Amino acid sequence: MDYLVGIDLGSTSLKAVVYDVRGNRVASASRPTERFKPHPAHPDWVVWQPEQIWGGTAEALREAVARLDDPRRIRAVAVTGMGMDGVPMDAGGRWLYPFISWLDPRTAPQLEWWKATIGTAKTFSVGGNPLWAIHSALRILWMAEHEPAILARTDKWLLIEDFLNFMLCGRAATDYSMASCTLLFDQRRLAWSDEMLGLAGIDRRLMPDAYPSGTRLGDVSAKAAAATGLPAGTPVILGGHDHLCGALPVGAFRPGVVLDVTGTWEIVSTAVSAPVLTPQVEKMGLTIQAHVARGMHGAWASTPAAESLEWFRREYGFEARRKAETGGGSEWDHLFRAAAASAPGAGGVTFLPHLCGSTCPVVDPSAMGAFVGLRSLTTQGDMVRAIVEGLDYQFLDILRAVETGLGIAAERIVAVGGATQNAFWMQNKADVVGKPIEAPQVEEATPLGAAILAGIGVGIYKNEQDAYEKVGRPGRVYEPDGRLARTYAEGFEAYRRLYPALKGIHAKIAGRAIA
Repeated sequence: MDYLVGIDLGSTSLKAVVYDVRGNRVASASRPTERFKPHPAHPDWVVWQPEQIWGGTAEALREAVARLDDPRRIRAVAVTGMGMDGVPMDAGGRWLYPFISWLDPRTAPQLEWWKATIGTAKTFSVGGNPLWAIHSALRILWMAEHEPAILARTDKWLLIEDFLNFMLCGRAATDYSMASCTLLFDQRRLAWSDEMLGLAGIDRRLMPDAYPSGTRLGDVSAKAAAATGLPAGTPVILGGHDHLCGALPVGAFRPGVVLDVTGTWEIVSTAVSAPVLTPQVEKMGLTIQAHVARGMHGAWASTPAAESLEWFRREYGFEARRKAETGGGSEWDHLFRAAAASAPGAGGVTFLPHLCGSTCPVVDPSAMGAFVGLRSLTTQGDMVRAIVEGLDYQFLDILRAVETGLGIAAERIVAVGGATQNAFWMQNKADVVGKPIEAPQVEEATPLGAAILAGIGVGIYKNEQDAYEKVGRPGRVYEPDGRLARTYAEGFEAYRRLYPALKGIHAKIAGRAIA
């Protein structure tokens, strides 16, 4: 049996997973992704150290590969992971500065400069990006202002996946989906934008050449083989951005299929055959990004999701904690048991899940959350159910924005992520949306997606569809309860009125808090 390796560089862990060509996990290992705060004068600065990223990944690979009967049967390896974090490398292949993490706020001034000088409309019309402080170009501008000597020595700015590929095979390159995270990539031409580079004052030589995902970069070097346990000469294939890789093993790389990735954050994405870079889509907060599937683009929005439930558990789940300690089970078991006991509609309570602002379809970082409809009879179960229903109303709001802005219809909704382990949440989502929600039996879609790209790169799979037919796993389908259609239609309309009704009140509250 041949093997494929998917490496997933996440914010909490560095994973190495070995699969057979049918998508069955054969071996895996992980190491933590360690956060560093190396500047006492800047306690909010957060970096990833390149030596830890490479060292941790190499250890995970070595452990996973050691579990195989014959590592020589590994046909290829590919890398996926988070999007914007990059490292300056000199011409000798040495890193010159740590990765500035997406958790690090230091590029806020560069973001304001970009907004005032280049603007959101121009940026989106070329690269399909909303403006966030974490974009790679802003890190390069920060470096130019604060560490010009380091930038002068930089030969290539490598994103975190590209850095790992470089360490494996010695070639500096990126893929279209990762290049899309920089603010400097032209979505129509699928090439670096001379216009955006010129406006930003960034030298083109810093950016590695970009290729489609699934392109063969080179082979694992003897030095990398010694560090990782991978056989020297193993092909290294370009992977791509994590959530797009996750679309491959669940068939969400074709137009009309919507992928819902729900965990701490929720990402709602779909594939389109051409980039939709209209002002309407920009104002909705959607991102348009080259897909890891050949010839496709991804359109997606992201927003905090389970973070709202985690907040409630942390701050108000003391009774659930007590029950778990005395009666067994987990806090979540008791919280969701109480939520299930609350009738649909949560006893008249509606939750606006803007605890961290609003991202789509209303873009308002200063938006606030709210419970509305509280009475003396409201129970903890009502409030937990209201949070779940509010999150699902938010999903429906994003889904309708995606359909309207892109001119498509969601023919199929596929869900992956930690929330799929919660049957109550998944069923409620289907009831709110009024459409079936599929939860395939895919344990971790992201590294499997990277392994699929590795397989495409060496010809094990003809294309994405061929791979999906071989590795796809049907799972549970949550059918909507038609008896709840009216309840949730009315609830959704009430939900949509909350933000505009509370916007002015929240602005006054925020102003009072600042004063």
